Amino acid sequence: QVQLVPSGGGLVQPGGSLRLSCAASGIVFQLYALRWYRQAPGKQREFVAEITKGGSINYADSVKGRFTISRDNAKNTGYLQMGSLKPEDTAVYYCLVDFGGSITWGQGTQVTVSP
Repeated sequence: QVQLVPSGGGLVQPGGSLRLSCAASGIVFQLYALRWYRQAPGKQREFVAEITKGGSINYADSVKGRFTISRDNAKNTGYLQMGSLKPEDTAVYYCLVDFGGSITWGQGTQVTVSP
């Protein structure tokens, strides 16, 4: 059974940083692409970042240069390092893994950027 457990969310001031983690179990993590999405209140869920099993990385334009996605296959964990945070980054953040189109979502973790 695939499980994804996110952690690292919280309250941070504008300009601050947070690191989200996504711990995977029940899968051979290195065979999966990892993605982060977010959903702000009243808005649709949107793509944030992806790292493929081969290490290719893509970011949404809104986070390029501020967020960094990474993975540690030995720890079965993915990360999203978020910097220069803005109030508009406030959202519930979700990780997911994708194996050839078979997708599993993790629970969300709240990130709030506020003075």
